[in-house]
Amino acid sequence: MNSTIGRATQRDDWWRTAVIYQVYPRSFADADGDGVGDLPGITHRLPALADLGVDAVWLSPFFTSPQADAGYDVADYCDVDPLFGTLADFDVMLDRAHELGLRVIIDLVPNHSSSAHAWFQAALDAAPGSPERARYIFRDGKGAHGELPPNNWESVFGGLAWTRVTAPDGTPGQWYLHLFDSSQPDFDWTNPEVREYFRGVLRFWLDRGVDGFRVDVAHGMAKAEGLPDYTPPADAGSMGGDETDVPYWAQDGVHEIYRDWHEVLAAYGPDRILAGEAWVEPLAKLANWVRPDEMHQTFNFSYLETPWKAERLKKVVDDSLAAFGSVGAPSTWVLSNHDVIRHATRLGLTPPPPQGQGLGPKSESHPDEVVGLRRARAATAFMLALPGSSYLYQGEELGLPEVIDLPDAARQDPSFFRTGGETYGRDGCRVPLPWEADAPSTGFGPGEASWLPLPDSWPDYARDTQAGVPGSTLELYRTLLALRQQHELGAGEIEWLASDDPAVLIFRNGAVTVVANTGAGTAPLPAGTVVAGSGPVASGRIPGDTTVWLVG
Repeated sequence: MNSTIGRATQRDDWWRTAVIYQVYPRSFADADGDGVGDLPGITHRLPALADLGVDAVWLSPFFTSPQADAGYDVADYCDVDPLFGTLADFDVMLDRAHELGLRVIIDLVPNHSSSAHAWFQAALDAAPGSPERARYIFRDGKGAHGELPPNNWESVFGGLAWTRVTAPDGTPGQWYLHLFDSSQPDFDWTNPEVREYFRGVLRFWLDRGVDGFRVDVAHGMAKAEGLPDYTPPADAGSMGGDETDVPYWAQDGVHEIYRDWHEVLAAYGPDRILAGEAWVEPLAKLANWVRPDEMHQTFNFSYLETPWKAERLKKVVDDSLAAFGSVGAPSTWVLSNHDVIRHATRLGLTPPPPQGQGLGPKSESHPDEVVGLRRARAATAFMLALPGSSYLYQGEELGLPEVIDLPDAARQDPSFFRTGGETYGRDGCRVPLPWEADAPSTGFGPGEASWLPLPDSWPDYARDTQAGVPGSTLELYRTLLALRQQHELGAGEIEWLASDDPAVLIFRNGAVTVVANTGAGTAPLPAGTVVAGSGPVASGRIPGDTTVWLVG
């Protein structure tokens, strides 16, 4: 593929300053009217992303899959699921993105496959100790008859992390590990065959012209020797860990894998990247994932989980820049994605529920939607002025809130079912996008169908409702992204300036001065010309929950 990359992304180190837009294919745009987004739909809507001003797009999985976990259960890593189109559709989409100056990053899910993967089906048919079973983590059970799981690990989605198989003669057999759903068996990454298989997967997509990979569960894959029992603290998040040695997260063995992958990508040139989804704390430990010979970026979940409070924001920014800078990597910044409550809702909750819990009609806390959106706009304006690379999640540029009142019958997140409905999960942030207020399915597709029901409020957020409207969230994002590029803020450095109000943060990045008022009261506006603001500024005062950019 000989497509030409345009704009700032022509640089080999484009990823150091890029704004990367996450496309969740099921919910982005539906071209064929079946109610599920697809690759032709993405191709059709790519000009809107170029117009928004982002540098790259990251696509969540579109590979062959039974869709038990929305495509994160992969049955064939080198083909497109018919739900989303064909490999030819992918090639057309990739070429169109490159024509528009957009890089394309695709998801890779290496911790586990689908139970429908040919390898796992062969493992089920094979005997204990066979080469087929050695590709996954099969173990004999404990107890007199192997009736107990090999250890006490629990699944991220609830329940045991082990499922027992039935032998060909109908008797109970071994157990296999799945840190997520039982339809997602974990690979055994100590097996050289697994490692060679994924080298081939990387090369398959690099040969087609992709610009990089976002690596799912990048802190997984390696497990502690012997698979020891582990009981997480009551307040521990489901996907991450601190310095405590969690035997299935953040084991040192992952780094050897990424050094190997780095060499695979380097053979295609210096501009192909690995971006990790690594839920690892503290930031000083997370920086190990982006040492010069490993990944290029990793998501900064410490930043995502920081509340809208000045002292906490300043600390996480300083800690991030120091940690990533210590290994020569850029910091990344992110506020929303397909796994967390949208920040237009999350920032209106006091406190937000634990990661993965989600929101629903019976949740204990309900958001203040006005406050949530105001803080979300201010938080985005603060984030996009920081040096490094930023990630946006589809629909946040429209100010979309979390959809809370989804009926139980419509929910599809496996965590909802594995916990008997106690965990609402992630469906609320995955509802399809509104493009045109008066079109069928609010412009998501040519028919009325959508895989998750669309709220009655969606026309108010539609892209065509906001386009060209001063003060709309869409126009705020366009303005911020244009100014960020104009003033090269991604490549800059920040200098904190004194503030008399502990709720107000002030910093300078190049020619731009940023003032973020995280408090409820107003704050004085410094000298300069306001070039962007998350909310209106009047009489020389900055309202609460507002961020402004000034020059001069």
